[in-house]
Amino acid sequence: MTPRTATLIGLTAILMWSLLSVMTVATGKIPAFQLAAMTFAIGAAVAFASFMFRPSAFSALKQPLTAWVVGVGGLFGYHALYFLALRFAPPAEAGLLNYLWPLLIVLFSSLLPGERLYAHHIIGALLGLAGTILLFAGAGASFAPGQIPGLIAAFVAAFVWAAYSVMSRRLKAVPTDAVAGFCAATALLAAIVHLLVEKTVWPETALQWLAIIGLGVGPVGAAFFTWDIGMKRGDIRVLGAASYATPLLSTAFLILAGYAAASANIVFAAILIAGGGLIAAKDMFRKR
Repeated sequence: MTPRTATLIGLTAILMWSLLSVMTVATGKIPAFQLAAMTFAIGAAVAFASFMFRPSAFSALKQPLTAWVVGVGGLFGYHALYFLALRFAPPAEAGLLNYLWPLLIVLFSSLLPGERLYAHHIIGALLGLAGTILLFAGAGASFAPGQIPGLIAAFVAAFVWAAYSVMSRRLKAVPTDAVAGFCAATALLAAIVHLLVEKTVWPETALQWLAIIGLGVGPVGAAFFTWDIGMKRGDIRVLGAASYATPLLSTAFLILAGYAAASANIVFAAILIAGGGLIAAKDMFRKR
């Protein structure tokens, strides 16, 4: 697999994650950790089902402790912190701080062996960050006392996801099939936290069940596998900068579904994010 192909596969994770908000809204009032447990379990189940046609894939679960700590720590740690952020801080501020992770991935990539960070990577990531700030500013972001724990959680979550993504490159020898085990462990941990701090609420309609299944198959399932491929074999700097398209596409899908309204801020944010992504990815368009 060429780096360009792996990068394109990694980009599909960004597209799937952009559907996360609209599909989560469609699930109703299911508690956060219960939803995480259900969707991660579905994602793991689909992966294990595919192993039945590839029995050798089960051997991918035999990984050193380091791989499990990074994998489960990244998936569960990030989602636990982000859910905590949404509980104590408004979504706009939490989301803005959380979306530091694309920029952090671009910056952290310079620490990897054989990777070099060029000006167009940094410029592209900063333009994406500017677009994201503009996007969230249009959502009426404001700061109030008592939100510090949530804001800190969102900030730390950004570092956790960036570290998980970049460290995946260092663990390149770990096959992508191992992500199935990380998802299963994350589902188990989320279920334990749910039972300790939340009240179980089951879906009430067929649409809510379909949304949960869709989340488990896509944004909280396949996306982690394609992201793993992109991080391990693709251009990590391009993927980091391109990740700023996630909040923009997410907003676009919310508008199409009738959950949000269009605005001039979204148009300008789109220009900044798209422009930043093209600048960061310019190496991919060069003829070889």
